[in-house]
Amino acid sequence: MKNVTDSFVSLGHWPSAGSFGLNTDILATNPINLSIVFVVLIFFGKRVLSDLLDNRKQRILNTIRNSEELRGGAIEQLEKARSGLRKVEMEADQYRVNEYSDIERKKLKLINSTYKTLEQLENFKNETIHFEQQRTINQVRQRVFQRALQGALGTLNSCLNNEVHLRTISANIGMFGAMKEITD
Repeated sequence: MKNVTDSFVSLGHWPSAGSFGLNTDILATNPINLSIVFVVLIFFGKRVLSDLLDNRKQRILNTIRNSEELRGGAIEQLEKARSGLRKVEMEADQYRVNEYSDIERKKLKLINSTYKTLEQLENFKNETIHFEQQRTINQVRQRVFQRALQGALGTLNSCLNNEVHLRTISANIGMFGAMKEITD
């Protein structure tokens, strides 16, 4: 301690010869120099440091505020996107249900249409078969009738002579005459 006070006392005893000298006693001058530097730094640097810290604090607060605003906007957009997704999912589910029911309706309609078509084809087939049977039966009847007629004509031509022919005609005329009397 004595060294510190001695250094202050020795300031007053410097010769005023206009020369400047250095005190080379490190133990005596260092604490004084350091205390002067600290006082100057604290006195002048306090405002600068305070301004720097205030500016840094404002930038950090602005960054936090901007981040909060961006976060809020992102949350809003996320909620909108989720809401849109839910809406799209509901529409997709509704569309799926509608399409499934539409597909089922179309399937049933197609099955019913196919059944009706098959029924019509079956009816057409049966009508065609019936028509062909009737046509075949009519052809067979015509052939049988033609053969029977040819056979009867052949038999009549071979068995009949003029006399039998005249008697048959007379008998038939007599029968027609009797029938006429009965009906009158």
